[in-house]
Amino acid sequence: MQSEPGSKRPVTLDDVARHAGVSQPTASRVLNGSARKVAESYRERVLAAARQLGYTPNLPAQAMARGTSRTVALVISLISDPYFSAMAAEIMKQAEAIGLHVSIAVTERHAERELDLVRELRGQQPRAIILAGTGYVDPPSEQDLVDELRRYEETGGRVVLISRSDLPFETVDFDNHEGARSLARELAELGYRRCLVLGSATPLLSMQRRVEGFVQGLLESGVGDARVHHPDFSWAGARDFVLSLSDAELHDLQLVFAITDDMALGALAGLRERGLRIPEDIGVAGFDDISTLRDVVPKLTTVHVALNAVAEEAVYRATTTDTTLTRRTVPAYPVLRASTPPLT
Repeated sequence: MQSEPGSKRPVTLDDVARHAGVSQPTASRVLNGSARKVAESYRERVLAAARQLGYTPNLPAQAMARGTSRTVALVISLISDPYFSAMAAEIMKQAEAIGLHVSIAVTERHAERELDLVRELRGQQPRAIILAGTGYVDPPSEQDLVDELRRYEETGGRVVLISRSDLPFETVDFDNHEGARSLARELAELGYRRCLVLGSATPLLSMQRRVEGFVQGLLESGVGDARVHHPDFSWAGARDFVLSLSDAELHDLQLVFAITDDMALGALAGLRERGLRIPEDIGVAGFDDISTLRDVVPKLTTVHVALNAVAEEAVYRATTTDTTLTRRTVPAYPVLRASTPPLT
């Protein structure tokens, strides 16, 4: 871009829109090559304003508006989390299969950082933004995030959410509540009654739904003894919480359910440090069915999420021109393994 006459700053698309007396999306459609129709009178005004101000179109924005940008931006919570690293790998595989590249941004589970990243990405003009981090309970910046994503869509980009229903955009979900509820019911049938539920101290919507689903499943099975706690949302947080339990509390339990496999493995480590055998003394279950579970002994009971199907659907929605899509929910279902044998 060149500078506006008499000014040292670059001429922006907003400057052109104001000078032409049109909206910013209309100016963008004219100058960035969108296929969407613009009235000829508006088109002439925008082009005249651009010439007068010396505006040079942003080439990346043109590419995105025409649907030719080859980059998809993926926003995730933590790259060190096995679930999110597996999700990123699946999305990269699906995108590369159709000739697209994936850039990754990490929020560290902070709502304000997520907003800042989206603002930065909007300026970089990727073809699509996929938000794969879970939503937050009552986030202070939610409307600001919606506004940023709407502005991005207005310039030709597409927004896709994974496993969060808190924002009004294309969504590929999996049923956290029902997956946890079904797991609880099956474990209750195996005889588990005195259960410890490890939720998340970080207020995340999908994690809250897992806790609520598991508790509901126990109640429906006639099990009212669910002790819910919310340690730090990590492997170490689960381990440390288990280590903090008194001997009486610990030996009264029959099962520990953690809302992620990563936390379940932390709990399992803590239980072993306390001298308990799994599953002889206590059962352990998680959620996600991450690939690293194949190396865990005993094999961990969990809720399976088909990440390949989630990634395939997300990439399709990020690149299609179809505007009639509805929310899709990918099933999540229990997988019972050796860590929760039937109680006799």
